[in-house]
Amino acid sequence: MKKIILYTLLITAAIIVSGCGKGDKSKDHNEVIQDLDDPKNNAVTQAPTLEPTVTEVPEVIEAPTHEGEMRSYLTGLWLTEELGKNRPYAIQLSNFKTVRNQSGIGQADIVYEALVEGGITRLLAIGQNFTGDRIGSMRSSRHYFVSIAEEYDAIYIHYGKTKYAKAKLKELDTDNLDGESSMESIVFYRDDSLKAPHNAFTSIDRILKGIEKKKYETKWKEDYKPHYSFYETDTDLTTGQAVNKISIDFSSYNEPYLEYNSTDKLYYRYQFGGPHIDSVTGTQLSFKNVIVQFVDESDIDRNDYQTMDFEDATGSGYYITNGKMILITWKKKESTGFMRYYNEAGEELTINAGKTYIAIFPDNRTKDVKIN
Repeated sequence: MKKIILYTLLITAAIIVSGCGKGDKSKDHNEVIQDLDDPKNNAVTQAPTLEPTVTEVPEVIEAPTHEGEMRSYLTGLWLTEELGKNRPYAIQLSNFKTVRNQSGIGQADIVYEALVEGGITRLLAIGQNFTGDRIGSMRSSRHYFVSIAEEYDAIYIHYGKTKYAKAKLKELDTDNLDGESSMESIVFYRDDSLKAPHNAFTSIDRILKGIEKKKYETKWKEDYKPHYSFYETDTDLTTGQAVNKISIDFSSYNEPYLEYNSTDKLYYRYQFGGPHIDSVTGTQLSFKNVIVQFVDESDIDRNDYQTMDFEDATGSGYYITNGKMILITWKKKESTGFMRYYNEAGEELTINAGKTYIAIFPDNRTKDVKIN
């Protein structure tokens, strides 16, 4: 009996001890909870606040679609289809010293220069987007300029002509506006502050009135084949000679030259001892491309009128762009308006997009074209 009572007491004591142990653990837990809530407890590290991660989305720049545009047949630059399908104007300009900074010439896409009488040169400005009320001074035609205008199916604008130019205009049936005709008062005007014959000028409004009067077609034919091939992007020549300056000594009267600017990769033109500028804008003429086209040139009569083997001919020349020059050849068939340039491999020449200056130069005087 005593053993039973003793056993019972031991079990009861164990239960009491066990219960006390559970109470102690519960108390410790509550103290920990209180410590976490106590801001004065430095032993507990607060969980850091996470900043939201922002992912930058790169701006998407869409390539231009050029909807409603086309590459110019003259410059390779983008322009509206309406303008790009227009036949260009070929405007015959004086290059006499007194009017050497021609009005409106800076708007030309292509500028040709060739000798006339007495070592003087004359310029042919070809473009589709002439504007303004002063373009000139206008001068008379020479037959080889008629031939050049026909290469572009251009409407040729001039004030007068030689008998050789008159014959060529008729032979090629060239659309033209001539100051020595019924077009004089419609298309041209005189600036009385200048001496004749260097005081004849025109304007875009007058040109358009003349074209309307003559009922000339103003758009290129659908099957028109462009004169040039252009690179898609600006391209340096991989071969050839470096060219920082090119001097084209037509005569002692005029020795123009062009200097390269490596910043904008253009050639700037000088003549008569100073920059060649457009007198309307005051901007110096600059070109992406320079072509020297050597031709068989000679006197046609005792009056020092010049002629060129230009009807069905080939020849050589230089192509210059982005500070370098390569040798080229050319081939022309006047009756069809065909004229192309070729590189040294015999492939059709591809040129950079931009304005072009072309010097038509005697092939027996190549030494007078100086490259530096």
